[in-house]
Amino acid sequence: MTSLLRGAEIDACVHRIALSRAEPSRAQRTVVTPELERRRRDADAHRDEVLERLTELHPRAVVATGHAHTEELINHGVELILNARLADVDARRTVAVQGFIRIGRSEERFMYAPLVVKNHEVTEVASTRRLFEGSLERLLPSDAVERENLGLRPTPTVRRDVLILDGATRVLEAFGASDPSARGALVDRNARLWWLELASPTYSRSNLAAYDAYFGERIDVLRALDNWFDVGGDFPTSPYWHRDCLTCEFSEHCEGELEAVDDVSLTRFTSQAQQVILRKNGIATRDALARLNPLRVQRAQAAQQPLDDAFVREDRLNRNIERLDELIYRARSHVRHTALRILAPSQMGCPTADVEVDIDMESYDDVTYLWGASVGVRHHVIGVAAGHVAFAEWGELTAESEAANFSAFWAWLSSVRRLCEEQGRSFAAYCFWAQAEDGAMNRAVLTPLEGGPTTADLDAFRQTSPRQWIDLHDLAKQQIQTEGPLGLKQLAMAAGFKWRDANPSGEASMLWYEMALGEGAEAQTSRSRILEYNEDDCRATRALRNWLNGAAKLLAHRDDPLEDF
Repeated sequence: MTSLLRGAEIDACVHRIALSRAEPSRAQRTVVTPELERRRRDADAHRDEVLERLTELHPRAVVATGHAHTEELINHGVELILNARLADVDARRTVAVQGFIRIGRSEERFMYAPLVVKNHEVTEVASTRRLFEGSLERLLPSDAVERENLGLRPTPTVRRDVLILDGATRVLEAFGASDPSARGALVDRNARLWWLELASPTYSRSNLAAYDAYFGERIDVLRALDNWFDVGGDFPTSPYWHRDCLTCEFSEHCEGELEAVDDVSLTRFTSQAQQVILRKNGIATRDALARLNPLRVQRAQAAQQPLDDAFVREDRLNRNIERLDELIYRARSHVRHTALRILAPSQMGCPTADVEVDIDMESYDDVTYLWGASVGVRHHVIGVAAGHVAFAEWGELTAESEAANFSAFWAWLSSVRRLCEEQGRSFAAYCFWAQAEDGAMNRAVLTPLEGGPTTADLDAFRQTSPRQWIDLHDLAKQQIQTEGPLGLKQLAMAAGFKWRDANPSGEASMLWYEMALGEGAEAQTSRSRILEYNEDDCRATRALRNWLNGAAKLLAHRDDPLEDF
């Protein structure tokens, strides 16, 4: 019999579950990236910090050493069991959570609720929902306080958190030790504890009923794998592309198989349910999807009802696949090996100015430590020089140091704007994904500095007419169709731009920042790497807007039939 289903596998790709047990070849495993290692390290550190705090707050807590010890502690009614491990062998599942909290007693049995600790945000503002907030000091759900206008974030990560609590509850049930009210505790990255009602229909995609459906599907896979080990034959699962592939150890192995047959699942970002529907209708490859007619799909969408011809695949598919036209366009971009136009050439482009400043920032743990800008001069302005400037804080990151660094950058930017105005020249500043830069600016001015920028200064800058603060992402998404991502890396590369660093990414820069702290040669090398990466990001936005104003207008239109190429 194959190994038991682990709690964290409850919504994992079934092919990954099978491959991890069949182990076709260790050589096929993808090397773990430094960025993923960093995430794991940060998650471990946060979990350890919370567990240490719980140990201090609850002296009678006991750290379990394994499955048998956890069961023994449950039988003795220990009030808080940390690093809890239990296995329900008959049901073929095992669970590992950060804690079991004793919440009461029923006859001769003690009742427990599971607790998990995660290093991410789990809540969002939700005007029609509520959550119950407990605390690390007072763990019982009866001590929780109702918080109005808050709900769980609808992300795959948070859904998985709740499913892990569900699995722990089902295992506790097998031992006759589960909370009759089916509650679970989730601790977020800020060490805030939230009590969840796991049977509630509010969490329809992650409650106990959803867990049971996931569990049944994966147990069927384990049984099929047992049979494969016994009698051989075709492997019981097959690959398909989905978002979890981005961090899966088998991604290269599976992607090779899928690319070999041009599998339709490689179309970003289809769900497994959509892939099943496409295949049932004879669409098994990206090429076949790209040859569908998106305009017919759009006519049906505009009418808010399917067209009448049941023999046309677009009509059948449109009944069951939301935004089918977008999937068709992404497939077309892949099949043509290029980005495509959304607009007519005359409608494309990006505003220009006499002085153009491309801006990018770098952050670490929600604190911005670097503001960089590359200045381009189309018409001479006395006092303004072309080139890259950077304002960085390499010391302790605090609200005060973040505000001071941004204030210095703002003073420089304001001086460039003022010189342009005084000499009758136009000015524009550009970024990619303004929500990030705007959020960092807004946070920086929350710490008032004498003579520093204020919220009113930021608002005036953003509301200037003609516009002086331009978001390249906002422009690009209206004009350019890609096969999936619309990030700066993808778009700038389509424009012909290349980063000097072999591994350019915001997450990688966080690792570089950790190495940049200090005074040694390694720290100086990492600082130089960050500054170079920041400059390249600024140069990339310039390349992107120049492309939108030039060569991008020559791209094929996404509505052009494939037969024309």
